[in-house]
Amino acid sequence: MQGRIFSGIQPTHGIHLGNYLGAIRHWVRLQGSYDCIYCIVDQHALTTLQDPQEMRRNTREAAAALVAAGVDPKRSILFVQSNVAAHSQLTWILSCVARMGWLNRMTQFKEKAGKDRENAPVGLFTYPVLMAADILVYKATHVPVGEDQKQHLELARDIAGSFNRRFGNELFPLPEPMILGEATRVMSLRDGTKKMSKSDPSDQSRINLTDDADAIALKFRRAKSDSILGITYDPEARPEASNLLTIYAALADRPRAEIEAEFAGTSFSEFKSRLADLAVEKLSPINAEMRRLQADPGYLDAILREGAERAAAIAGPVLKEAYELVGFLDPRER
Repeated sequence: MQGRIFSGIQPTHGIHLGNYLGAIRHWVRLQGSYDCIYCIVDQHALTTLQDPQEMRRNTREAAAALVAAGVDPKRSILFVQSNVAAHSQLTWILSCVARMGWLNRMTQFKEKAGKDRENAPVGLFTYPVLMAADILVYKATHVPVGEDQKQHLELARDIAGSFNRRFGNELFPLPEPMILGEATRVMSLRDGTKKMSKSDPSDQSRINLTDDADAIALKFRRAKSDSILGITYDPEARPEASNLLTIYAALADRPRAEIEAEFAGTSFSEFKSRLADLAVEKLSPINAEMRRLQADPGYLDAILREGAERAAAIAGPVLKEAYELVGFLDPRER
């Protein structure tokens, strides 16, 4: 194995095509080369999602999506963040190492808090410290991230380095970012300048992994386009065309330039029809398997329970090392 990977996904509002192309399909492929730990980060989701029934439903849906897409709970560790207490415990230690100035520079907090920062939850501000703990408690060496998470990973590296220097120990490796594939940022089907998002009020803006074949085909055929003949990649001038071209290339697992050349003289309507067919072919099996898994929540819960036990067995000794370095007493030794 080439190292240890940690990555997480929030259980908010369902899993969509952007999550699949930008992250999940890569998680599946990495299983053969790395020691993989994949986490459903419900504690992060608590910063925005506070309906307990929806949280439980979305957590199981996320687990079903990952397994249906090919994450193997036997080859990888799949678990729920809140089920391993070491995440929260290490977060406090790292919070005493991180600096306010570092967190104040995090652009994602500024974007999500908006103008009403005084009423933003503290958890939203300290979110990157918990993310650092998620990674460091497993001594992960690599983290697959999108462009919007690179700053948080850089902070995790800063925190790890600061901890190591302060306590004179190389406990935490500095995790390396992994930016994978061309579709790391899939855009909305209604507005090619905005990222495909679970929070967009229009369901037509995204392809959900829970969408059936008819819904997938209809959404792609209705996707916003322009009147220029041929499908070319130009994110500034043709954001919608560029987005759909990128999606096609990712689903076909072919270079974007190759797809662009193939559809150089094609009308948008024909291209979208071909894209719809391809998407149905690739996503329908995942959708069907998700439905099967969600019909058996006990099976999903057993996977997550076993995963949490395996994750805790790795995180526990790392947390113990951190406790010893900062001077916490071990109750078992008194």
